[in-house]
Amino acid sequence: MAEREASPFPLDVRARLAELELELSEGDITQKGYEKKRSKLIRAYVPHPGGMEGLSHRPFFPPPSAARFHRRRSSGTRDERYRSDVHSEAVQAVLARHVESKVAVPMPSKRRSLVVQTSMDAYTPPDSSSGSEEEAGLGDDMPGMEHWMTRPALLGPAHLGSTSSSSSSTQSGGSGNAGRLADSLAHTHLSHPHLAHAHLTHTHLTQSHHVSAHHAIGHLSLKRKPALGVAENGGSLRRSCEFGSDMLWPPPLESDERHIGTIARNTQRYGNAERMETGDGVPVSSRVSAKIQQLVNTLKMPRRPPLREFFVDDFEELLEVQQPDPKQRRPEGAEMLAVRGEALGVVTNWPPSLEAALQRWGTISPKAPCLTSLDTTGKPLYVLTYGKLWSRSVKLAFNILHKLGSKQEPMVRPGDRVALVFPNNDPVAFMVAFYGCLLAEVVPVPIEVPLTRKDAGSQQIGFLLGSCGVTVALTSDACHKGLPKSATGEIPQFRGWPKLLWFVTESKHLSKPPRDWFPHIKDANSDTAYIEYKTCKDGSVLGVTVMRIALLTHCQALTQSCGYTEAETIVNVLDFKKDVGLWHGILTSVMNMMHVISVPYSLMKVNPLSWIQKVYHFKAKVACVKSRDMHWALVAHREQKDISLSSLRMLLVADGSNPWSISSCDAFLNVFQSKGLRSEVICPCASSPEALTVAIRRPVEDSSQPPGRGVLSMQGLSYSVVRVDTEEHLSVLTVQDVGTVMPGALVCVVKPDGVPLLCKTDEIGELCVCSVATGTSYYGLTGMTKNTFEVFPVASGGGLVSEYAFVRTGLLGFVGPGGLVFISGKMDGLIVVSGRRHNADDIIATALAVEPMKFIYRGRIAVFSVTVLRDERIVVVAEQRPDSTEEDSFQWMSRVLQAIDSIHGVGVFCLGLVPANTLPKTPLGGLHLSETKQLYLEGGLHPCNVLMCPHTCVTNLPKPRQKQPEIGPASVMVGNLVSGKRIAMASGRDLGQTDDNDQFLFLSEVLQWRSQTTPEHILYTLLSSRGAVSSSLTCLQLHKRAERVAALLLERGGLQEGDHIALVYPPGIDLIAAFYGCLYAGCVPITVRPPHPQNISTTLPTVKMIVEVSRSACVMTTAVICKLLRSKEAVATVDIRNWPPVLDTDDLPKKKSPVLYKPCNPDALAYLDFSVSTTGMLAGVQMSHNAVGAFCRSVKLQCELYPSREVAICLDPYCGLGFVLWCLCSVYSGHQSILIPPVELESNPALWLLAVSQLRVRDTFCSYSVMELCTKGLGLQTEALKARGLDLSRVRACVVVAEERPRMSLTHSFSKLFKDLGLHPRSVSTAFGCRVNLAICLQGTSGPDPTTVYVDMRALRHDRVRLVERGSPHSLPLMESGKILPGVRIIIANPETKGPLGDSHLGEIWVHSAHNGSGYYSGYGEEVLQSDHFTSRLSFGDTSTVWARTGYLGFLRRTELTDASGERHDALYVVGALEEAMELRGMRYHPIDIETSVIRTHQSIMECAVFPWTNLLVVVVELEGSEQEALDLVPMVTKAVLEEHYLIVGVVVVTDIGVIPINSRGEKQRMHLRDGFLQDQLDPIYVAYNM
Repeated sequence: MAEREASPFPLDVRARLAELELELSEGDITQKGYEKKRSKLIRAYVPHPGGMEGLSHRPFFPPPSAARFHRRRSSGTRDERYRSDVHSEAVQAVLARHVESKVAVPMPSKRRSLVVQTSMDAYTPPDSSSGSEEEAGLGDDMPGMEHWMTRPALLGPAHLGSTSSSSSSTQSGGSGNAGRLADSLAHTHLSHPHLAHAHLTHTHLTQSHHVSAHHAIGHLSLKRKPALGVAENGGSLRRSCEFGSDMLWPPPLESDERHIGTIARNTQRYGNAERMETGDGVPVSSRVSAKIQQLVNTLKMPRRPPLREFFVDDFEELLEVQQPDPKQRRPEGAEMLAVRGEALGVVTNWPPSLEAALQRWGTISPKAPCLTSLDTTGKPLYVLTYGKLWSRSVKLAFNILHKLGSKQEPMVRPGDRVALVFPNNDPVAFMVAFYGCLLAEVVPVPIEVPLTRKDAGSQQIGFLLGSCGVTVALTSDACHKGLPKSATGEIPQFRGWPKLLWFVTESKHLSKPPRDWFPHIKDANSDTAYIEYKTCKDGSVLGVTVMRIALLTHCQALTQSCGYTEAETIVNVLDFKKDVGLWHGILTSVMNMMHVISVPYSLMKVNPLSWIQKVYHFKAKVACVKSRDMHWALVAHREQKDISLSSLRMLLVADGSNPWSISSCDAFLNVFQSKGLRSEVICPCASSPEALTVAIRRPVEDSSQPPGRGVLSMQGLSYSVVRVDTEEHLSVLTVQDVGTVMPGALVCVVKPDGVPLLCKTDEIGELCVCSVATGTSYYGLTGMTKNTFEVFPVASGGGLVSEYAFVRTGLLGFVGPGGLVFISGKMDGLIVVSGRRHNADDIIATALAVEPMKFIYRGRIAVFSVTVLRDERIVVVAEQRPDSTEEDSFQWMSRVLQAIDSIHGVGVFCLGLVPANTLPKTPLGGLHLSETKQLYLEGGLHPCNVLMCPHTCVTNLPKPRQKQPEIGPASVMVGNLVSGKRIAMASGRDLGQTDDNDQFLFLSEVLQWRSQTTPEHILYTLLSSRGAVSSSLTCLQLHKRAERVAALLLERGGLQEGDHIALVYPPGIDLIAAFYGCLYAGCVPITVRPPHPQNISTTLPTVKMIVEVSRSACVMTTAVICKLLRSKEAVATVDIRNWPPVLDTDDLPKKKSPVLYKPCNPDALAYLDFSVSTTGMLAGVQMSHNAVGAFCRSVKLQCELYPSREVAICLDPYCGLGFVLWCLCSVYSGHQSILIPPVELESNPALWLLAVSQLRVRDTFCSYSVMELCTKGLGLQTEALKARGLDLSRVRACVVVAEERPRMSLTHSFSKLFKDLGLHPRSVSTAFGCRVNLAICLQGTSGPDPTTVYVDMRALRHDRVRLVERGSPHSLPLMESGKILPGVRIIIANPETKGPLGDSHLGEIWVHSAHNGSGYYSGYGEEVLQSDHFTSRLSFGDTSTVWARTGYLGFLRRTELTDASGERHDALYVVGALEEAMELRGMRYHPIDIETSVIRTHQSIMECAVFPWTNLLVVVVELEGSEQEALDLVPMVTKAVLEEHYLIVGVVVVTDIGVIPINSRGEKQRMHLRDGFLQDQLDPIYVAYNM
């Protein structure tokens, strides 16, 4: 086509070119040699493109030989509708540039079970194609080479950059690949790739991380690893409460380094990985997956130009508004004038209406053939004569009016709408039904045959029928039999359809009309003649009404334009139910008594040459086709001798308005010129459902008048400006004219949006038509009708172009020289990205030009846009060939991204490949675009490969926040006000010395006192998994057992006062006795979760580390665990020789300890509280006797605990408030504790609630993991539980113990679920504690209910609190974390400056209390990090008080409620942990907020965790469902996080359920997850790297 679009060559050059092509076709010359010689020959004759003369009439010289097409046919081809040599060469040239600057982009990782290699047997008969919804591609099954089109020098192995690692494709294991990947990374040069054009807009100037087309990396396939123990001390069930422990995950193995009490994760070894730092000081692991490191390197390059300074930091996050590009091309021509078609001639014998024409021909020439239908072999099936058409139509009209319903109540009256449901291979029955309706004066609504109840788009058709009030459907006998039937034989009601009476139109089923009955034939008037359906961009179906006068006028205009005469033969390949096929093949043909040969779609599939054979056989003068029919004929053409197209005077190309049809027209002419086809015969036309035919190229006898051509710059087109391309021919669109305006019509071009202002002569706009021959309305939609059918174009001066209304055509284009109409695209295919306009067809053409046949299955590709972050984003979805490998697909995808970016100057948001034959189709086999888009939005596409590129195309993110320097303290502190607000300070009530036990300073003394005063009072009851009491302890029993434990320690252990003892017990009574035994012996107990017998290798190292770090002198445990610690598995996991002595307490000495230890210093250490934080930090907090006493007193007052009370506790007893409630509070307050080990709920989820109900407990404590287990496990059993007598109406306080922001959704779900069982919603509340103070807030039994506020999530990211109304956009509900405990003071301080903050200001929560911890335990006396956690002072204001820093962000707010003392209540709202918060784009994000957004996106996402790594946000989601759904989640997750949080997700990891580690408190261990991900230990289903 290069020579076709250039100036003509001399004869000798053309002859030499023909010789060259012959040599190439016979194999005498290589492709490379051919290209070289050819370019040498034509170099002198290819002119550089000039100015606007490109739009003039250009002489047209086709190449002399058809050899190239023979070659291409033999090697397979792609969809010819989108073919252009110039465009293909441009794409190859663009990709060649990128070869020079390769950027290694990591391929997605996919589990082997997802990589299904299918054979070529999966092919099905050709049935569809890309682009237009009605069109279908054929015969594209051959392997595509198209070497005459591409330059092999650009595609050779040396330039593709494929390394030897490509052999390690999907079948190979992981470790070898990782090594090769690292090697290839070491040799991959990362540089800044160049962009194609200097004139791209600023947003594209520095998009450096284009996807490399030729990544130098082999596919990393992950072998399924052995199940990783993500449980803490548990088996593989990570949801288990016992199993979710605080282990380091994976646990550190032993090391000779000296441990300190606080293990900072950045400095210690983790697993077997040494910590190191990258160049920018970010700690990484040496075992980090090389692929992730590669992605980081790729993204380190500047992504886009720095954003302009456009707002002051008032913490409003503003999306960047697209600024006008200074280089933007603007139209420079004069304002266009409306173009008028020639006058519609008045021919004397034209009938007054179409029915009159039918009557005339049916009576004058009854034997004249009207329509010939063909069978699937191409033989004539039936010839309908005009006499038969007339008589059958009259018969049907009579039956419609008189035989449906009763005489008094006919079902159908004149003017009613009737559906016409006929298959595409039965034009005869359709024609009879259509004219029968016209004669009966009812309105036909032709629709497609519904094949199943769930056809793509069928529901919308049903809505159209319902809105038109259709109650009767006419159909043929064969079609009626083929419709789906119910068991009773009735046709079921299709989804969304009204109830229909199906009426068969065959003559044998109809009654004969009386001899005196004739239809009333009127002149054409303004009644509705028929309704044609139109599918919109969004999938909705509209009905365009066409009046009888418009119908007649349109037929007259077509007759005049096309020069139709009586008895001409016309071959019609188009759908006869709508559009050009209906207008020419059913309507205009009858007006002119023409003979139509209807070629069905089913025949075209079998024999694509059938229409050409029929033209030859019937000596047809006219053929109506689409470019796809010409393309199919080229594919099937085999030097057939017996065909000739010399009889054709007009080859009407129905989709000639698609700019990409030009290549099919040219290619068809090249091949069939030798068969008598003349160039002037090809007549493209432009049409739309609303305006009917807009323009048509007239068939001319004189071939000296060549067609109009224009080679337009796509860059200019994106700004709606017509510019002949002057730049390298790289991004051009060649358009052909579609002739001149229809007779009797007035056409103008207006701006597509807003007021219909006239465009300038060199501006692209929407064509509008003023004519009688157009549609008049969308049926039943007055608003849309006004905007489309009643448009009054306005000139720049303000005057109207015409007093008559125009109709918008939906076609984009301009009127060129000589009044020729040029179409550049359709409104439906328009995608406006950042103010620039792109056409979906153009993008399809570019994608298909990238090694087309290698991947795209039969050219099936869909391009549409989705709105993300208030701008349209381009999505490309294609079917890949069954034999494509993972690596090939990824390489093709990355090249497509480059090509589209360079040629169109726009980034692709998502590129997805789906298996062959899976995209929804239209009835004619084309892709159903709106259904495809809907599947994409709902996550139902199930792609086999997906590539997200948000970094490239999302350029309107808010400006990253620049932190402002803080205001100095001097100017803001006035009395008790800071910055004009009350200082955010609050406190619980005072701790009073009221009870007898308050006289004791030590808990051991309290126990001795209780054993003497109330020896038989039961303190503890332990329940088994069946709910029975397995053991209990009275005051005296506990005292005596503790004495014997003390004796064991002193005798067998030989321990000294102050020695540390590790208590390794399962949850139960032994643990409590051992704890008090340590106190009696003067030792310091440390409770440690025991290793899990099924998971020793993962859980034992954590036990060993706590024992070592706490410097325990001995380990006390049960005989069972003692045996476990000496088992083979244990010996294989840790070095048993380093263990301190292990004492078994199952065999206690009979005698008691001679002297019980009496501590003398209340500030001495009582016990050590060891736990692993969610960030993986192991810390031991020192709790003094003083703190223990104050703590117990505080809890006793808040919860009103007395000896008569019973409290049910379903918590793990190893750290925090759970330990205090399990072991300490009962001894101090004397109440009975009913102990329910959370691990028992795994076998019996109802255990906790049944115990609470049966024992009539009023107060109970649990963790979030217990609450979640009950909510999920008992959700469907509430009726059964009610029948078992479960009654929760007595519960006054159900407190969730946690160290995090209250999970409102979970507590609300729990309350709602068990409301029917008597649980009062106000009884469910939360507690809040942390490392420095194990309980700061606890709801308790009195005081106001917990309050909820809604804050602006965007302000929260800027560390500010802005209260909003419920339901506001970006609102986040926060629930108060319980009431502040007695004796506790709280202040909110700035974590950086340590200054106090005002009311409702976000800052770090600082706490002052008698039960604060004394400090972190450091066994070796080193300076511990975070030493100021326990001893901080404010930088100004009250600088004398010593505070402990919680490490949590929150705010205080004074409410309208009053507390017990009558004061206004101060509510504390916890937002999140500082160490877990992520600093991204200068703002602070809390993982839980992003995770909540992600979980909401798709029903298959069970759990989610996010964490940052360098500058990337990594999202891990657990998939519930088929692995095939994994890739659906990637676009949905990326979009959700962008829309709600203005963040680009770097990596999406899809895993099995149970991979995200959760500790016993129900908290996600995100940092453990991060380390597992970086060390390739997650065995993900799919890992997507967004670019």
